[in-house]
Amino acid sequence: MSFLIRAFAPSDLPTLHAIRAAAFAPVFASFRNIVGPEIAALGLATAEQEQAELLDAIAKPDSGHTIAVSDDNGTLTGFVSWKTDIAPGIGEITLNAVHPDYGGKGIGTALYAHALAALKAAGMQLATVGTGGDPSHAPARRSYEKAGFSTHLPSIYMYRKL
Repeated sequence: MSFLIRAFAPSDLPTLHAIRAAAFAPVFASFRNIVGPEIAALGLATAEQEQAELLDAIAKPDSGHTIAVSDDNGTLTGFVSWKTDIAPGIGEITLNAVHPDYGGKGIGTALYAHALAALKAAGMQLATVGTGGDPSHAPARRSYEKAGFSTHLPSIYMYRKL
């Protein structure tokens, strides 16, 4: 497998939605399993749609985000987005995914390296990325660690039915 990392083109968006949906399907299933059907129906009912809308928003030219895609001879296999100056000197890797059919091939690591190089070139002194602590996010955490992320703050979302 050989792939290149290139800038996002608007015509890539439908494929990025397919990659996002495939990559995050196990995550949303895990979330529903963790919180149970009653809480999931209330608290997570629109999560997948909200994430799709987030991708649409960051793909807009005026969003302040940059997107790069991995392209394997015309087949898009993943993407990464980032934003500079979320606070002075701090950049953030935002929504990103690799299609599950292409996982474990170094694509995520290459995408993160590309984003981190762009953040550094933009003058950022620190990069951040957010991810989940549940088992479905373990592959993402491993990939972020391979990209050099190591310091983390634990975070928990809690729900209560009213």
